[in-house]
Amino acid sequence: MTVEQILGLSLTLLVMALGTISTILPALPGTPVLVLAVLAHKLYFGDKGAAWWIIGILALLMVLAVSLDYIATVCGAKKLGATWRGATGAIVGGVVGLFFSLPGILLGPFVGAWLFEMIGGRGWKASSKAGLGATLGLFLGALGKLACCLAMMGLFAVNVIYRSMH
Repeated sequence: MTVEQILGLSLTLLVMALGTISTILPALPGTPVLVLAVLAHKLYFGDKGAAWWIIGILALLMVLAVSLDYIATVCGAKKLGATWRGATGAIVGGVVGLFFSLPGILLGPFVGAWLFEMIGGRGWKASSKAGLGATLGLFLGALGKLACCLAMMGLFAVNVIYRSMH
């Protein structure tokens, strides 16, 4: 491996790490940043970059990670008794919460699910339970996205190192 390749790999992994950090927050484009960093690396280094089939796997992991945000929130709400209104409210609350910094991001799905359930005529306790499920789903989705990002970084690094040595 040349110094240029080591610097390129290090810089790409740094950008990927920043993208990974941003995946903890819902609806931020962390995983697309990872894939764009890999594509930029591939365009610059050509054959010494990641193999195209690896980039394809990374793109699939990106789609999975982006989907986890919404699927986990809705599933969490549903698991604790939310109706379609609560699941919809969890998504709406998550999006609105983005405009209110970290407290909004954390409370948005809960408030959204709770509010939509209350509007739908459910009681305070059932609505609160749906909101709790949405919040738990949000956290599980963030953990799933984090796992996808770490797998993407590892797969990329191993493939690039292997290809540059052979």
